[in-house]
Amino acid sequence: MKPFMAVIARDLHLAVRQGGATFLALVFFLLTVTLFPLGIGPEPAILARIAPGVLWVAALLAAMLSLDRLFQADFEDGSLEQLTLSGLPLGAIVLAKTIAHWLTTGLPLLLAAPILAVLLNMDSEGFAALLLTMLIGTPALSLIGAIGAALTLTVRRGGVLLSLLVLPLYIPVLIFGVSAIDAAVHGLNAKPHVLLLTALTLAAIPLCPWAAAAAVKLSLE
Repeated sequence: MKPFMAVIARDLHLAVRQGGATFLALVFFLLTVTLFPLGIGPEPAILARIAPGVLWVAALLAAMLSLDRLFQADFEDGSLEQLTLSGLPLGAIVLAKTIAHWLTTGLPLLLAAPILAVLLNMDSEGFAALLLTMLIGTPALSLIGAIGAALTLTVRRGGVLLSLLVLPLYIPVLIFGVSAIDAAVHGLNAKPHVLLLTALTLAAIPLCPWAAAAAVKLSLE
């Protein structure tokens, strides 16, 4: 576990020292959600109706902004190859880097979401579901995104290709996250949607690092 935690600590240190990508994702999230009341008008009923979808779509796009920094910088300066020689399995390295990505991107989005939910006049009944689905679903965004980041590692300016690869895989997370909040707001049972979202994340934990590690290995060869 010590080498595994060391990779997480290293990526967190680099993220804090650089700061730009994390700050950019959070600012993008804030600005995107803030633009909706300006664009469609301040009608409380309309804002409350679209709030779950707006928050989840904005969080999804914001998380995707920083995916290219998962492996690209380490690949370019040779650090990724050195990490593979450390004795830690490549899948564990990918998982550690994904955890660091979530801590620097997904967690700030999770903390900002309730504030923006107030801005969108979301019903108070949906706040618990919003936090729960964000807590469960945002790790899946980082895990799935790791596959796209690994597949586009050797592609110059692969941001557009990364988006095309990752967005279709994000759709189930988006659907179940929004459906759980909608169910909670309307007094329905949100548990089935939460359980399906949890199943997606639990399935992604072993599968996504393995797939991303295979893609990284091909790029290094």
